[in-house]
Amino acid sequence: MTKKKIVIDLKEIIELRHYFHQHPELSNNEFNTTKKIKAVLTAWEVSILPTGLDTGILAEIKGKQTGSIIALRADIDALPVQEETSLAFKSLNSGIMHACGHDLHLTSLLGAIKYFKDNRDQIKGTIRFLFQPAEEAGGGAEQVIKKNVLKDVKAILGFHNNPNLPVGTIAVQSGPMMAGCYKFEITIKGQGSHGAKPEKGHDPIIAVTEIVGALQTIVSRNINPQDAVVISVTNINAGNVWNVIPSEAYLQGTVRLFDEKNAKLVRQRLFELTEGIAKAFGQSVEIGWSERALPINNDSNLTQAVINNLSSTVHKPLLSMAGEDFATYQKKIPGVFAFVGSNGAPDVADWHEPNFVGLDETLTTGVDYFIEGAKGLLAYLNEEMK
Repeated sequence: MTKKKIVIDLKEIIELRHYFHQHPELSNNEFNTTKKIKAVLTAWEVSILPTGLDTGILAEIKGKQTGSIIALRADIDALPVQEETSLAFKSLNSGIMHACGHDLHLTSLLGAIKYFKDNRDQIKGTIRFLFQPAEEAGGGAEQVIKKNVLKDVKAILGFHNNPNLPVGTIAVQSGPMMAGCYKFEITIKGQGSHGAKPEKGHDPIIAVTEIVGALQTIVSRNINPQDAVVISVTNINAGNVWNVIPSEAYLQGTVRLFDEKNAKLVRQRLFELTEGIAKAFGQSVEIGWSERALPINNDSNLTQAVINNLSSTVHKPLLSMAGEDFATYQKKIPGVFAFVGSNGAPDVADWHEPNFVGLDETLTTGVDYFIEGAKGLLAYLNEEMK
């Protein structure tokens, strides 16, 4: 049976979306964004909790009945991208753009707050609303965890808009949703020489080219073919003179996958292959490996509780190789993360592109997802407490 959609006036929320889109700020510099969110919540007489964070906001609404504590999360930062859309409300900050649609996320959360502020009688428990900084740069969720902002929270709910899905669409499932994101950096140290006398040195460019090819064998010869793993070398830098072999060469890249066991295997093989090749060419190597985002894996029971309470038709998602730090929360708190359709036009621009457009109509589904998802989580958790 199709559930009746919640109907709320989104005029103010759309206006706020336009404001935030016009005034984007980079990770850890969301000072005006934080100030504006705080002003809106203060005008709505919503309780704001201390966090100790430089940017970002945590708000809270307590229901008229006691029950579990849950959190709804939206990210608030933008990207260092020059906007190339024709939107009437395009970015006013040169070189900065909400090219990933976080303005849609944070205003959807504001819409949910507005609804729950006027309908506290529908809350059996407490809902905290987290406006998280620095998702794009990585580390924002970790900042929140370190400040113990989510103490006593039993479940967390979030979403990311998806321009490849039509407006009105929600895609979610238990288990994997988005890939873990890892960064590697490799510096090969050889010995430079004249380009006409390569035998006088140890050419790091040759070592780097061997490494690039060898890294691709990690997936083809070490990973189960049924597992999704990507290793991409994205930057190579060596030398700057046409007739001189340099003494160093550098490369960096990214690994994307859904299983943390595979992350350990890829890391191990990357080190082994790189160190072995460097040694074979009589050179030394420095390797850096950093975790930028863990794989997102939804809790099965909570996901079903959310799906059961959604009025929109729920679709099975296509897994995304993009990374998102929502999984940092899921290591501490069970959670549910979904995709909400934000465009769906043919040949639509994707995340991080300068002509990315997330439609205003996305907010209707985004707000509903937060409201209905929160009710579903609270109903399930409160039943479990009995």
